[in-house]
Amino acid sequence: MSAAPDNLDNWVAQILAGDARALSRAVTLIENHAAGAEELLKAIFPHTGRAFRIGITGSPGTGKSTLVDRLAARFRAEGKTVGIIAVDPSSPFTGGAILGDRIRMLRHAQDEGTFIRSMATRGFLGGLAQATGDVALLLDAAGKDVILIETVGVGQGEIEVVRIADCTLVVLTPGMGDDVQNLKAGLMEIGDIFVVNKSDREGAEQFEQQLLAILSLVSDRAGWKPRVVRTVATQDQGTDELMREIARFRANLESDPNRCSRQRDYWREWLLRLLQTRVAERALKQGTSEVEFDRLVSDVAARKIDPYSAVTEILSRVGLS
Repeated sequence: MSAAPDNLDNWVAQILAGDARALSRAVTLIENHAAGAEELLKAIFPHTGRAFRIGITGSPGTGKSTLVDRLAARFRAEGKTVGIIAVDPSSPFTGGAILGDRIRMLRHAQDEGTFIRSMATRGFLGGLAQATGDVALLLDAAGKDVILIETVGVGQGEIEVVRIADCTLVVLTPGMGDDVQNLKAGLMEIGDIFVVNKSDREGAEQFEQQLLAILSLVSDRAGWKPRVVRTVATQDQGTDELMREIARFRANLESDPNRCSRQRDYWREWLLRLLQTRVAERALKQGTSEVEFDRLVSDVAARKIDPYSAVTEILSRVGLS
């Protein structure tokens, strides 16, 4: 599906008006990396910059989807419109997203003020972060006040995804092997609020104290020290406190005198990621056939050529070496 020049303006107008069908078509265009996606994103970009993006990450089974559901309900009760991007694992059979998150959020499905979309972790040369960021721009342009981005896990890919958020929640659960001592450094760096969900379980208090001890060693970021909130999302407990901490974080962020510098850092990373994607696409589509690329992969695996020389060979074919 592509956006023809003669209907692009109408399509953009529909997106800016918050039309759900137009928005769904646009997300599909981006997911498929189809022709017309870039022109559409260029057209809507001037209308972005108003939404507040919240990333939610954590191991499978920590209750992230239920927590997202509760947060969405709270924001809607405040009169805010909400966009939800649920980054799901790819189906091994179809390559599509498993829709478990949307099934759990069906009560929002008929709400015109909420837009929910699951995205599969497949098909993106620059990683899922770029595609997720592009979809977040669409939701922003469509007038969503808050965008909730839920990831499938806590791997490097998920950490990259939540880097596009203004505020990052790291969801942990006591008794599930989430040893605080072994928390990944990346999570400690990106986490703004740590949520101890299912805190009615045995050992929750000790788990929280261990987490607080670790976080006491983390340096302040722009005057913000990461907080810990205990919740039981299935019972809707602790959600109000979590909302208050999110509001405090946002107020701190908006009063940060270095906010402009933070924004430049954000877009510097975005541009570098986009540049990497473009270079890879050009090198693979224009300079190296799939057969030639596979040959280089085999040669590197067999130690017939080093990976640096292989990349230089690919780039040389498009004049980038």
